[in-house]
Amino acid sequence: MKKLLLGLLLIAGIAGYAQDEMTSVYELKLEHKITRYGTGLEGDGEVSYAASDKQLSIFDHSTGQVKWTKAFKEIAPKLRKVDVLIPFWEGDIIFLFDRKVGKDQIACVDLKTGELLWTTEKYQNLSEDNIVYIAEEKGFAVSLKDKLVFIKARTGEEKWSTSTFKGVIGKYVWKDGFIVAVNFKPSGLGALFSGFKNQIAKINLTNGEIAWEQAYIGRAERKAITREFIFTLDLEDDMVVLKMNGIQTYSFKTGAKLWAAAFDFTAQVIRPPKDAVRFGVYGAVAEPLFDGDDVYVLDMSNTKSQYLKKYDKNSGKLLWTSAEIKAARAIPVIAKSGDKIILQIGGTVEAQARVKVTTKNADGSVSISYEDRIWYPDVKPWGLMAINTSNGEAAWRSERFKKGISNSFTNEGNVIVSSGKALYSIVAATGDMNYEKELKEDGIGRGEKIMVYNDQVIVIGSKGVSAHNISDGKLNSSGKYKKSFLHDAIGDYAIMKTLRSDIACFDLRTCKYKQFKARKGAGVALSKDGNFVYIYEKKTVTKLKTK
Repeated sequence: MKKLLLGLLLIAGIAGYAQDEMTSVYELKLEHKITRYGTGLEGDGEVSYAASDKQLSIFDHSTGQVKWTKAFKEIAPKLRKVDVLIPFWEGDIIFLFDRKVGKDQIACVDLKTGELLWTTEKYQNLSEDNIVYIAEEKGFAVSLKDKLVFIKARTGEEKWSTSTFKGVIGKYVWKDGFIVAVNFKPSGLGALFSGFKNQIAKINLTNGEIAWEQAYIGRAERKAITREFIFTLDLEDDMVVLKMNGIQTYSFKTGAKLWAAAFDFTAQVIRPPKDAVRFGVYGAVAEPLFDGDDVYVLDMSNTKSQYLKKYDKNSGKLLWTSAEIKAARAIPVIAKSGDKIILQIGGTVEAQARVKVTTKNADGSVSISYEDRIWYPDVKPWGLMAINTSNGEAAWRSERFKKGISNSFTNEGNVIVSSGKALYSIVAATGDMNYEKELKEDGIGRGEKIMVYNDQVIVIGSKGVSAHNISDGKLNSSGKYKKSFLHDAIGDYAIMKTLRSDIACFDLRTCKYKQFKARKGAGVALSKDGNFVYIYEKKTVTKLKTK
């Protein structure tokens, strides 16, 4: 009887942890392996691609119907292999590169039909960094060693070139047939650009004339692995606003420098892994905070002295400088609540690296491969403080987080903070405590990140997801999973992914999840509406429902 009861309890326990599998919309089996893939979720994209070293398939990602499959040499006779594929979803075009020393082959192909649009050997040593699609003008800005070339996207016709703009176009803003572009020097390709200098310029896309150019402060960069730019460029009426280690503003019409509060800063809070060939730390310094006509900017230019500065947005006049913010190697969050600016000192930052892996084979030979890593280390020391908006004086500083902090946000006069082990609500005006809730009951391991969802705090743990009331910290729901990290979050859903590529899609309304056990190394993409997940593994593309 005891054995029977124990067995029933065991079965009940397993059932309690059992989770539904995600429902398959379709399973597409291709003729070839998938070594590279892309999900066309940008703009009005309707198709995605999956490729091997010799073949390319384009399929409708809504239905799983293959539009076409071709060998690269069938697409363009001079292509024998393809080293790089670059889709430009907005233009329905994909670039194929066959790298040969001094004889690089480039083929431009219609994504939807597989038709070869044009091919050339004219441009050498290009990468995904060198080519920017200007959707407004339906053309490519291609950066070469000695000039910038503008090419019609579907014909390959070269409209103009200029040697005045050096380096690669990073971000740009478009208006009335002109772009204002920031240049940058890609890592590993810097030697290609002789005479490089920091440059922001207004370019006439009709003829390539440079209407104006200015120098900018800082370094324009992409993230090491995911390749997003780590600066922003916006156009506000006639003001060009560049946020890069602070803020720099220019007149769109004349290029005149309006005002700047920018500081050279390189995050050196985490050491790179051994044998890293690319490495970067991101999110160590919060972007400037705009509040009406006021702008709050962190000055982290000196590793020993950090300050918060308040400026008038229109004139650039410095209104005040705070006292030194001592012992702050990272300040990843600035927020405003009432008449207080809240600063999070230390906490979780993002690190990315590409690491060379050397393997000794059984025959004594050596194989070289590369491993991409993304992780979220904590930067000490940790703390939270408030500064008065009127004069820059410190209002309060909490010592409660000496042992840890992940991240924080403000909500209706309160600061919601996670230490990794507990959830806190602190009165922004005074620093007094509303509540402190231990996360042990959640059963999701260490709290790695918190985010707001409707009237709840979502805790992303190392082993699952939980939800608490923002108002009182009460635990509403939790879902325990295995050791994993947040892959993506959109709308009502969050995707957790393990190092072996298994995924769990959590419904944030209930913290229940559905799972899919993928093969190690599988690719994962979440649709923009959060309703579907695409899995790429071996020769198969699987579309799954999140609901």
